[in-house]
Amino acid sequence: MRAEKAIIQDAPILVRGARQLLTLRGSAAPRRGGALRDLAIIQDGAVLIRNGVIEALGPSRRLENISEARSAREIDASGLVVAPGFVDSHTHLVCGPPRLHDYEMRLAGADYAAIAAAGGGILQSVRAVREAPISRLVLQARRSLNGFVRHGTTTIEAKSGYGLDEAGERKTLRAIHALSGKPLDLVPTYLGAHVVPPEFSGRPEEYIDWVCDYLMPKIRRRNLARFVDVYCERGAFSVPQARRYLEAARALGFRLKVHAEQFSNSGGIQLAVEMSAASADHVDYANDADIAALAGSQTVATLLPGAVFHLGLDRYPPARKMIEAGVAIALATDFNPGTSPTYSMPMILSMACAQMRMTPAEAFAAATVNAAWAIGCASQVGSIEAGKAADLVIFNVPDYREIPYHFGVNLVKMTIKQGRVVYREGSVEWEDKD
Repeated sequence: MRAEKAIIQDAPILVRGARQLLTLRGSAAPRRGGALRDLAIIQDGAVLIRNGVIEALGPSRRLENISEARSAREIDASGLVVAPGFVDSHTHLVCGPPRLHDYEMRLAGADYAAIAAAGGGILQSVRAVREAPISRLVLQARRSLNGFVRHGTTTIEAKSGYGLDEAGERKTLRAIHALSGKPLDLVPTYLGAHVVPPEFSGRPEEYIDWVCDYLMPKIRRRNLARFVDVYCERGAFSVPQARRYLEAARALGFRLKVHAEQFSNSGGIQLAVEMSAASADHVDYANDADIAALAGSQTVATLLPGAVFHLGLDRYPPARKMIEAGVAIALATDFNPGTSPTYSMPMILSMACAQMRMTPAEAFAAATVNAAWAIGCASQVGSIEAGKAADLVIFNVPDYREIPYHFGVNLVKMTIKQGRVVYREGSVEWEDKD
Protein backbone atom coordinates (compact mmCIF):
# COMPACT_ATOMS: atom_id res chain seq x y z
CA MET A 1 0.00 0.00 0.00
CA ARG A 2 1.18 3.56 -0.61
CA ALA A 3 0.00 7.08 0.04
CA GLU A 4 -0.61 9.22 -3.04
CA LYS A 5 -1.43 12.88 -3.48
CA ALA A 6 -4.08 12.28 -6.13
CA ILE A 7 -6.89 10.01 -4.99
CA ILE A 8 -8.62 8.26 -7.88
CA GLN A 9 -12.26 7.67 -7.04
CA ASP A 10 -12.64 4.39 -8.96
CA ALA A 11 -9.75 2.72 -7.17
CA PRO A 12 -10.19 1.36 -3.63
CA ILE A 13 -9.05 3.68 -0.84
CA LEU A 14 -8.05 2.69 2.68
CA VAL A 15 -8.19 5.28 5.44
CA ARG A 16 -6.20 3.58 8.19
CA GLY A 17 -4.68 4.02 11.62
CA ALA A 18 -7.30 6.31 13.16
CA ARG A 19 -6.72 6.52 16.88
CA GLN A 20 -10.48 7.10 17.21
CA LEU A 21 -12.82 6.18 14.38
CA LEU A 22 -16.17 7.74 15.31
CA THR A 23 -18.61 5.56 13.39
CA LEU A 24 -21.97 6.52 14.99
CA ARG A 25 -23.28 3.35 13.39
CA GLY A 26 -26.39 1.44 14.30
CA SER A 27 -29.12 4.11 14.37
CA ALA A 28 -32.47 3.08 12.88
CA ALA A 29 -33.96 6.38 14.07
CA PRO A 30 -32.70 9.71 15.41
CA ARG A 31 -30.73 9.29 18.63
CA ARG A 32 -32.27 10.31 21.93
CA GLY A 33 -31.23 10.47 25.57
CA GLY A 34 -28.24 8.32 26.46
CA ALA A 35 -27.92 7.04 22.88
CA LEU A 36 -26.60 10.47 21.88
CA ARG A 37 -23.43 9.70 23.80
CA ASP A 38 -22.72 6.42 21.99
CA LEU A 39 -20.34 7.25 19.16
CA ALA A 40 -19.48 3.59 18.48
CA ILE A 41 -15.76 4.38 18.45
CA ILE A 42 -13.27 1.94 16.95
CA GLN A 43 -9.72 2.31 18.29
CA ASP A 44 -7.02 2.12 15.59
CA GLY A 45 -9.82 2.06 13.03
CA ALA A 46 -9.86 1.91 9.27
CA VAL A 47 -12.35 2.48 6.46
CA LEU A 48 -12.25 0.82 3.04
CA ILE A 49 -13.85 2.88 0.27
CA ARG A 50 -14.85 1.82 -3.22
CA ASN A 51 -16.44 4.08 -5.85
CA GLY A 52 -17.27 6.71 -3.27
CA VAL A 53 -19.07 4.29 -0.95
CA ILE A 54 -17.95 2.75 2.33
CA GLU A 55 -17.28 -0.92 1.69
CA ALA A 56 -15.99 -2.00 5.10
CA LEU A 57 -14.80 -0.62 8.42
CA GLY A 58 -13.17 -2.02 11.52
CA PRO A 59 -9.77 -2.31 13.22
CA SER A 60 -6.89 -1.44 10.90
CA ARG A 61 -5.22 -4.85 11.24
CA ARG A 62 -8.35 -6.65 10.09
CA LEU A 63 -9.05 -4.36 7.15
CA GLU A 64 -5.46 -4.41 5.97
CA ASN A 65 -5.81 -8.16 5.43
CA ILE A 66 -8.74 -7.80 3.04
CA SER A 67 -7.44 -8.56 -0.44
CA GLU A 68 -8.89 -5.39 -1.93
CA ALA A 69 -7.22 -3.28 0.76
CA ARG A 70 -3.77 -4.61 -0.13
CA SER A 71 -3.82 -2.78 -3.45
CA ALA A 72 -5.75 0.25 -2.18
CA ARG A 73 -4.48 3.78 -2.19
CA GLU A 74 -3.85 4.71 1.40
CA ILE A 75 -4.74 7.72 3.49
CA ASP A 76 -2.77 7.61 6.71
CA ALA A 77 -4.77 8.82 9.71
CA SER A 78 -2.36 7.44 12.29
CA GLY A 79 -3.00 8.84 15.76
CA LEU A 80 -5.85 11.08 14.60
CA VAL A 81 -9.64 11.28 14.84
CA VAL A 82 -11.73 10.22 11.84
CA ALA A 83 -15.44 11.09 11.94
CA PRO A 84 -18.43 11.33 9.61
CA GLY A 85 -18.61 14.58 7.68
CA PHE A 86 -20.75 17.17 9.40
CA VAL A 87 -24.33 17.48 8.15
CA ASP A 88 -25.44 21.11 8.38
CA SER A 89 -29.22 20.82 8.43
CA HIS A 90 -30.15 24.53 8.50
CA THR A 91 -28.46 27.13 6.27
CA HIS A 92 -29.43 30.13 4.15
CA LEU A 93 -26.61 29.50 1.70
CA VAL A 94 -27.74 31.75 -1.17
CA CYS A 95 -28.17 35.03 0.65
CA GLY A 96 -26.29 37.90 -0.95
CA PRO A 97 -23.62 40.02 0.79
CA PRO A 98 -23.01 40.43 4.55
CA ARG A 99 -25.33 42.80 6.41
CA LEU A 100 -22.56 44.89 7.96
CA HIS A 101 -24.74 47.92 8.74
CA ASP A 102 -27.06 45.64 10.74
CA TYR A 103 -24.02 44.40 12.63
CA GLU A 104 -22.87 47.88 13.57
CA MET A 105 -26.39 48.92 14.60
CA ARG A 106 -26.65 45.85 16.82
CA LEU A 107 -23.31 46.62 18.45
CA ALA A 108 -24.63 50.11 19.18
CA GLY A 109 -27.64 48.65 20.97
CA ALA A 110 -30.34 48.32 18.31
CA ASP A 111 -32.50 45.20 18.53
CA TYR A 112 -33.82 42.98 15.73
CA ALA A 113 -37.05 45.00 15.34
CA ALA A 114 -35.26 48.36 15.26
CA ILE A 115 -32.86 47.15 12.58
CA ALA A 116 -35.76 45.91 10.46
CA ALA A 117 -37.60 49.22 10.90
CA ALA A 118 -34.49 51.05 9.64
CA GLY A 119 -34.57 49.07 6.41
CA GLY A 120 -32.16 46.35 7.47
CA GLY A 121 -32.78 42.77 8.44
CA ILE A 122 -34.23 40.16 6.14
CA LEU A 123 -35.66 42.70 3.69
CA GLN A 124 -32.18 44.11 3.04
CA SER A 125 -31.13 40.65 1.87
CA VAL A 126 -34.34 40.41 -0.17
CA ARG A 127 -33.38 43.56 -2.07
CA ALA A 128 -29.85 42.27 -2.65
CA VAL A 129 -30.97 38.87 -3.92
CA ARG A 130 -33.62 40.32 -6.20
CA GLU A 131 -31.10 42.68 -7.78
CA ALA A 132 -28.27 40.17 -8.21
CA PRO A 133 -27.90 38.04 -11.34
CA ILE A 134 -27.83 34.31 -10.68
CA SER A 135 -24.13 34.21 -11.62
CA ARG A 136 -23.27 36.54 -8.73
CA LEU A 137 -25.38 34.53 -6.28
CA VAL A 138 -23.67 31.33 -7.38
CA LEU A 139 -20.22 32.90 -6.98
CA GLN A 140 -21.00 34.21 -3.48
CA ALA A 141 -22.44 30.87 -2.40
CA ARG A 142 -19.48 28.96 -3.87
CA ARG A 143 -17.10 30.98 -1.70
CA SER A 144 -19.17 30.07 1.34
CA LEU A 145 -19.19 26.41 0.32
CA ASN A 146 -15.39 26.47 0.31
CA GLY A 147 -15.56 27.59 3.93
CA PHE A 148 -17.94 24.78 4.83
CA VAL A 149 -15.62 22.24 3.22
CA ARG A 150 -12.58 23.55 5.09
CA HIS A 151 -14.45 23.08 8.37
CA GLY A 152 -15.47 19.48 7.70
CA THR A 153 -19.05 19.81 6.41
CA THR A 154 -20.03 17.43 3.62
CA THR A 155 -23.84 17.82 3.33
CA ILE A 156 -25.88 21.03 3.60
CA GLU A 157 -29.54 21.97 3.67
CA ALA A 158 -29.91 25.23 1.73
CA LYS A 159 -33.00 27.43 1.94
CA SER A 160 -34.47 30.05 -0.33
CA GLY A 161 -36.40 32.87 1.34
CA TYR A 162 -34.46 35.98 0.31
CA GLY A 163 -36.29 36.40 -2.98
CA LEU A 164 -39.93 36.22 -1.88
CA ASP A 165 -41.22 36.86 -5.40
CA GLU A 166 -41.37 34.38 -8.24
CA ALA A 167 -38.18 35.47 -9.97
CA GLY A 168 -36.15 35.73 -6.77
CA GLU A 169 -37.21 32.40 -5.30
CA ARG A 170 -36.79 30.47 -8.53
CA LYS A 171 -33.39 32.12 -9.09
CA THR A 172 -32.28 31.14 -5.59
CA LEU A 173 -33.42 27.54 -5.92
CA ARG A 174 -31.80 27.25 -9.35
CA ALA A 175 -28.54 28.51 -7.84
CA ILE A 176 -28.76 25.82 -5.15
CA HIS A 177 -29.26 23.14 -7.79
CA ALA A 178 -26.35 24.49 -9.83
CA LEU A 179 -24.07 24.20 -6.79
CA SER A 180 -25.16 20.77 -5.56
CA GLY A 181 -22.39 18.22 -5.87
CA LYS A 182 -19.71 20.90 -6.35
CA PRO A 183 -18.41 19.44 -4.12
CA LEU A 184 -21.05 19.09 -1.38
CA ASP A 185 -24.54 17.62 -1.54
CA LEU A 186 -27.18 20.33 -1.09
CA VAL A 187 -30.73 19.64 0.07
CA PRO A 188 -32.97 22.45 -1.28
CA THR A 189 -35.72 23.96 0.90
CA TYR A 190 -38.33 26.50 -0.22
CA LEU A 191 -38.73 29.14 2.52
CA GLY A 192 -41.39 31.22 0.81
CA ALA A 193 -42.92 32.16 4.17
CA HIS A 194 -39.84 33.88 5.60
CA VAL A 195 -41.35 37.34 6.02
CA VAL A 196 -44.04 39.27 4.16
CA PRO A 197 -42.40 40.92 1.12
CA PRO A 198 -42.72 44.70 0.55
CA GLU A 199 -45.33 44.40 -2.22
CA PHE A 200 -47.64 42.54 0.21
CA SER A 201 -46.93 44.80 3.21
CA GLY A 202 -49.83 44.63 5.66
CA ARG A 203 -51.46 41.80 3.67
CA PRO A 204 -49.93 38.56 4.97
CA GLU A 205 -53.07 36.51 4.23
CA GLU A 206 -53.00 37.56 0.58
CA TYR A 207 -49.31 36.68 0.37
CA ILE A 208 -49.90 33.21 1.85
CA ASP A 209 -52.75 32.68 -0.61
CA TRP A 210 -50.52 33.69 -3.53
CA VAL A 211 -47.71 31.40 -2.41
CA CYS A 212 -50.00 28.41 -1.79
CA ASP A 213 -52.12 28.78 -4.90
CA TYR A 214 -49.54 29.98 -7.41
CA LEU A 215 -45.83 29.79 -6.61
CA MET A 216 -45.55 26.68 -4.46
CA PRO A 217 -47.23 24.42 -7.09
CA LYS A 218 -44.81 25.79 -9.71
CA ILE A 219 -41.83 24.98 -7.52
CA ARG A 220 -43.17 21.47 -7.02
CA ARG A 221 -43.75 20.89 -10.74
CA ARG A 222 -40.17 21.96 -11.48
CA ASN A 223 -38.81 19.82 -8.63
CA LEU A 224 -36.87 22.76 -7.23
CA ALA A 225 -37.19 21.85 -3.52
CA ARG A 226 -37.55 18.81 -1.28
CA PHE A 227 -38.68 20.65 1.86
CA VAL A 228 -40.86 23.65 2.60
CA ASP A 229 -40.13 25.86 5.61
CA VAL A 230 -42.05 28.64 7.41
CA TYR A 231 -40.96 31.30 9.92
CA CYS A 232 -43.62 31.11 12.65
CA GLU A 233 -42.80 34.09 14.87
CA ARG A 234 -43.88 37.59 15.83
CA GLY A 235 -43.24 39.88 12.89
CA ALA A 236 -43.36 36.96 10.46
CA PHE A 237 -46.30 34.50 10.29
CA SER A 238 -48.91 33.43 12.83
CA VAL A 239 -49.79 29.82 13.61
CA PRO A 240 -52.98 29.89 11.48
CA GLN A 241 -51.06 31.39 8.54
CA ALA A 242 -48.23 28.90 8.94
CA ARG A 243 -50.69 26.00 9.17
CA ARG A 244 -52.39 27.03 5.91
CA TYR A 245 -48.99 27.22 4.22
CA LEU A 246 -47.77 23.87 5.57
CA GLU A 247 -51.02 22.11 4.70
CA ALA A 248 -50.68 23.30 1.10
CA ALA A 249 -47.05 22.13 1.04
CA ARG A 250 -47.91 18.71 2.45
CA ALA A 251 -50.73 18.28 -0.09
CA LEU A 252 -48.17 18.90 -2.84
CA GLY A 253 -45.85 16.23 -1.44
CA PHE A 254 -43.20 18.39 0.23
CA ARG A 255 -41.66 17.47 3.56
CA LEU A 256 -42.01 20.16 6.20
CA LYS A 257 -39.85 22.32 8.46
CA VAL A 258 -40.70 25.12 10.88
CA HIS A 259 -38.67 28.05 12.27
CA ALA A 260 -40.13 27.94 15.78
CA GLU A 261 -39.80 29.76 19.10
CA GLN A 262 -36.74 31.83 18.22
CA PHE A 263 -37.67 35.08 19.99
CA SER A 264 -40.90 34.16 21.77
CA ASN A 265 -43.19 31.25 22.43
CA SER A 266 -45.48 31.56 19.43
CA GLY A 267 -46.81 28.02 19.00
CA GLY A 268 -44.45 26.94 16.24
CA ILE A 269 -43.23 23.79 17.97
CA GLN A 270 -46.75 22.53 18.62
CA LEU A 271 -47.59 23.22 14.98
CA ALA A 272 -44.48 21.37 13.79
CA VAL A 273 -45.45 18.31 15.84
CA GLU A 274 -49.08 18.51 14.71
CA MET A 275 -47.98 18.61 11.06
CA SER A 276 -45.36 15.84 11.52
CA ALA A 277 -42.62 18.20 10.37
CA ALA A 278 -39.15 16.75 9.92
CA SER A 279 -37.75 19.45 12.20
CA ALA A 280 -38.55 22.43 14.38
CA ASP A 281 -35.59 24.82 14.28
CA HIS A 282 -34.23 27.38 16.79
CA VAL A 283 -36.61 26.45 19.70
CA ASP A 284 -34.90 28.90 22.08
CA TYR A 285 -38.19 29.64 23.85
CA ALA A 286 -39.45 26.05 24.07
CA ASN A 287 -41.44 25.45 27.26
CA ASP A 288 -42.11 22.20 29.13
CA ALA A 289 -45.21 21.42 27.04
CA ASP A 290 -43.23 21.95 23.83
CA ILE A 291 -40.45 19.67 25.04
CA ALA A 292 -42.95 16.96 25.96
CA ALA A 293 -44.59 17.25 22.53
CA LEU A 294 -41.24 16.95 20.75
CA ALA A 295 -40.23 13.98 22.90
CA GLY A 296 -43.37 12.13 21.87
CA SER A 297 -42.92 12.85 18.17
CA GLN A 298 -40.59 12.11 15.27
CA THR A 299 -39.84 15.82 14.81
CA VAL A 300 -36.16 16.67 15.32
CA ALA A 301 -35.39 19.83 17.30
CA THR A 302 -32.60 21.60 15.41
CA LEU A 303 -30.67 23.88 17.75
CA LEU A 304 -28.92 26.95 16.33
CA PRO A 305 -26.66 28.46 18.99
CA GLY A 306 -24.74 30.52 16.43
CA ALA A 307 -27.69 32.90 16.04
CA VAL A 308 -27.97 33.41 19.81
CA PHE A 309 -24.23 34.13 20.01
CA HIS A 310 -24.09 36.54 17.07
CA LEU A 311 -27.16 38.47 18.22
CA GLY A 312 -25.61 38.88 21.66
CA LEU A 313 -28.52 37.18 23.39
CA ASP A 314 -28.36 35.03 26.49
CA ARG A 315 -31.22 32.59 25.98
CA TYR A 316 -29.91 29.43 24.34
CA PRO A 317 -32.15 26.44 23.53
CA PRO A 318 -32.78 24.23 26.61
CA ALA A 319 -30.66 21.37 25.29
CA ARG A 320 -30.18 19.54 28.60
CA LYS A 321 -33.90 19.48 29.38
CA MET A 322 -34.60 18.26 25.86
CA ILE A 323 -32.03 15.48 26.01
CA GLU A 324 -33.24 14.32 29.42
CA ALA A 325 -36.85 14.33 28.15
CA GLY A 326 -35.96 12.20 25.13
CA VAL A 327 -36.13 14.81 22.36
CA ALA A 328 -34.17 14.02 19.21
CA ILE A 329 -31.90 17.05 18.76
CA ALA A 330 -29.65 18.22 15.93
CA LEU A 331 -27.14 21.06 15.63
CA ALA A 332 -26.66 23.37 12.64
CA THR A 333 -24.98 26.68 11.81
CA ASP A 334 -28.00 28.70 10.58
CA PHE A 335 -25.49 30.27 8.19
CA ASN A 336 -26.99 33.58 7.02
CA PRO A 337 -25.82 37.19 6.54
CA GLY A 338 -27.73 38.71 9.44
CA THR A 339 -27.82 36.51 12.52
CA SER A 340 -25.28 33.70 12.11
CA PRO A 341 -22.57 34.33 9.52
CA THR A 342 -20.55 31.19 10.25
CA TYR A 343 -19.88 28.00 8.35
CA SER A 344 -17.91 26.40 11.18
CA MET A 345 -19.64 23.37 12.62
CA PRO A 346 -16.73 22.86 15.07
CA MET A 347 -17.51 26.30 16.51
CA ILE A 348 -21.18 25.31 16.81
CA LEU A 349 -20.08 22.24 18.77
CA SER A 350 -18.05 24.48 21.08
CA MET A 351 -21.11 26.66 21.72
CA ALA A 352 -23.30 23.61 22.32
CA CYS A 353 -20.91 22.34 24.95
CA ALA A 354 -20.01 25.63 26.66
CA GLN A 355 -23.40 27.37 26.51
CA MET A 356 -25.93 24.52 26.44
CA ARG A 357 -23.97 22.02 28.54
CA MET A 358 -24.06 19.26 25.93
CA THR A 359 -21.27 16.71 26.14
CA PRO A 360 -18.83 16.49 23.21
CA ALA A 361 -20.30 13.10 22.28
CA GLU A 362 -23.86 14.47 22.26
CA ALA A 363 -22.76 17.41 20.13
CA PHE A 364 -21.09 15.13 17.57
CA ALA A 365 -24.17 12.92 17.27
CA ALA A 366 -26.40 15.98 16.92
CA ALA A 367 -24.20 17.43 14.16
CA THR A 368 -23.96 14.24 12.12
CA VAL A 369 -26.43 11.37 12.35
CA ASN A 370 -29.32 13.32 13.89
CA ALA A 371 -28.82 16.21 11.49
CA ALA A 372 -29.03 13.71 8.64
CA TRP A 373 -32.40 12.53 9.97
CA ALA A 374 -33.57 16.17 10.09
CA ILE A 375 -33.12 16.49 6.32
CA GLY A 376 -34.12 13.00 5.24
CA CYS A 377 -30.60 11.81 4.36
CA ALA A 378 -29.82 9.36 7.17
CA SER A 379 -29.76 6.36 4.84
CA GLN A 380 -26.85 7.92 2.91
CA VAL A 381 -24.85 10.14 5.30
CA GLY A 382 -24.33 11.02 8.97
CA SER A 383 -22.47 7.91 10.10
CA ILE A 384 -19.65 5.65 8.95
CA GLU A 385 -21.33 2.41 7.88
CA ALA A 386 -21.01 0.00 4.98
CA GLY A 387 -23.16 1.11 2.06
CA LYS A 388 -23.21 4.79 2.99
CA ALA A 389 -21.43 7.59 1.18
CA ALA A 390 -17.74 7.86 2.06
CA ASP A 391 -18.07 11.31 3.64
CA LEU A 392 -15.30 11.58 6.23
CA VAL A 393 -13.33 14.19 8.14
CA ILE A 394 -9.86 13.67 9.57
CA PHE A 395 -9.03 15.93 12.51
CA ASN A 396 -5.54 16.88 13.69
CA VAL A 397 -6.18 15.66 17.24
CA PRO A 398 -5.97 12.27 18.99
CA ASP A 399 -9.23 12.68 20.96
CA TYR A 400 -12.57 13.92 19.59
CA ARG A 401 -13.21 15.96 22.74
CA GLU A 402 -10.49 18.37 21.68
CA ILE A 403 -12.60 19.53 18.73
CA PRO A 404 -15.18 21.52 20.77
CA TYR A 405 -12.56 22.21 23.45
CA HIS A 406 -10.45 24.36 21.09
CA PHE A 407 -13.16 26.92 20.27
CA GLY A 408 -12.72 29.01 17.14
CA VAL A 409 -9.90 26.76 15.94
CA ASN A 410 -10.13 24.76 12.73
CA LEU A 411 -8.58 21.34 13.39
CA VAL A 412 -9.66 19.74 10.12
CA LYS A 413 -6.76 18.03 8.36
CA MET A 414 -8.75 16.56 5.48
CA THR A 415 -12.34 16.50 4.21
CA ILE A 416 -13.39 13.56 2.04
CA LYS A 417 -16.62 13.66 0.03
CA GLN A 418 -17.79 10.42 -1.57
CA GLY A 419 -14.26 9.08 -1.52
CA ARG A 420 -12.67 12.23 -2.99
CA VAL A 421 -10.35 14.47 -1.02
CA VAL A 422 -11.99 17.89 -1.36
CA TYR A 423 -9.89 19.69 1.27
CA ARG A 424 -6.38 19.10 2.50
CA GLU A 425 -4.77 21.21 5.22
CA GLY A 426 -2.09 23.56 3.92
CA SER A 427 1.34 23.83 5.45
CA VAL A 428 2.70 26.75 7.45
CA GLU A 429 5.99 28.03 6.09
CA TRP A 430 8.36 29.69 8.53
CA GLU A 431 12.03 30.41 8.49
CA ASP A 432 14.10 31.26 11.55
CA LYS A 433 16.53 33.91 10.33
CA ASP A 434 18.21 34.53 13.69
